[in-house]
Amino acid sequence: MASAVLPSGSQCAAAVAAVAAAAAPPGLRLRLLLLLLSAAALIPTGDGQNLFTKDVTVIEGEVATISCQVNKSDDSVIQLLNPNRQTIYFRDFRPLKDSRFQLLNFSSSELKVSLTNVSISDEGRYFCQLYTDPPQESYTTITVLVPPRNLMIDIQKDTAVEGEEIEVNCTAMASKPATTIRWFKGNKELKGKSEVEEWSDMYTVTSQLMLKVHKEDDGVPVICQVEHPAVPGNLQTQRYLEVQYKPQVHIQMTYPLQGLTREGDALELTCEAIGKPQPVMVTWVRVDDEMPQHAVLSGPNLFINNLNKTDNGTYRCEASNTVGKAHSDYMLYVYDSRAGEEGAIRAVDHAVIGGVVAVVVFAMLCLLIILGRYFARHKGTYFTHEAKGADDAADADTAIINAEGGQNNSEEKKEYFI
Repeated sequence: MASAVLPSGSQCAAAVAAVAAAAAPPGLRLRLLLLLLSAAALIPTGDGQNLFTKDVTVIEGEVATISCQVNKSDDSVIQLLNPNRQTIYFRDFRPLKDSRFQLLNFSSSELKVSLTNVSISDEGRYFCQLYTDPPQESYTTITVLVPPRNLMIDIQKDTAVEGEEIEVNCTAMASKPATTIRWFKGNKELKGKSEVEEWSDMYTVTSQLMLKVHKEDDGVPVICQVEHPAVPGNLQTQRYLEVQYKPQVHIQMTYPLQGLTREGDALELTCEAIGKPQPVMVTWVRVDDEMPQHAVLSGPNLFINNLNKTDNGTYRCEASNTVGKAHSDYMLYVYDSRAGEEGAIRAVDHAVIGGVVAVVVFAMLCLLIILGRYFARHKGTYFTHEAKGADDAADADTAIINAEGGQNNSEEKKEYFI
């Protein structure tokens, strides 16, 4: 926004305008007066600007509001001009024959005008003029935002093969300003490469994404999201990936249920194969040997009745589609007919033996406790005839004499035993 102030000598210009208008024919009188006053407003000098306005940003097709405001009104004339300096409103009169301009408010302090259905051609500077002494001028800039006309996403190949790198392009056409494009695969943001092309003040943006696909990407959306000031929220478009991949093979034992293969039992295996496209051919082979003659093949199922040890080996399920082939192996080992039962019997025998040993140990402990208590209650005695004083003899002869003489008179000594 800018402004200019007319010199005090503009009063002469106003007088000239009045004389010229009076001499002109009635049809041209008003137009001549407006033209001369507009020219006089362009003479910049002085200061004390009293006229103000604000820049306007509007989305194409919506309504722009232009307001010329006077801070200190002295009932001077206010007018509004377009970028070509054609008068839109002179006071509350509209000389310009464009019905999209409508008067919202007119007073000595404001001239407010609306412009409906704004287009890109309406961009530019609009001038507010105030015929004071000196006259004043201020301008506002209308900026028009144009959302993308079209948003397109294109995938190089409709169907891709796992491990392949594909090109995805997204184009946002004819916007102003240029758009910002973001890429997502599911919820994960990816990085693309954008190019901007300008034509007649409009911008077309093309973003390229190089994407290596895997089987997990099948059915996942690739999203092109546009961010633009004229678009509320986010504008986006998406395409779902279609990825082909080779089969995934898994062998499931459906019989016997306990999983133990014994002589005389039956064996049933089921081959599960998933791929895109779905495998149409599932085959069973025996690795490094021929299939037993009593084996029965029925589609994805392998059935072997009356197992014996000659059936031992590796059995392979193979599946294929247009992308490739895969296989899964099952190793068969046939146990003796009583393999499971003998194991159960041995487990029972060990339990019984352990129980018997525990009972015997407990009984022996009880017996020892009982015997200990019995001997503690029954004590015996016996006599010894040791000579009294023999220990006090001076020599051996004296000890013998004392011992012989003292046998009859010696005190009994008791010893206890258990």
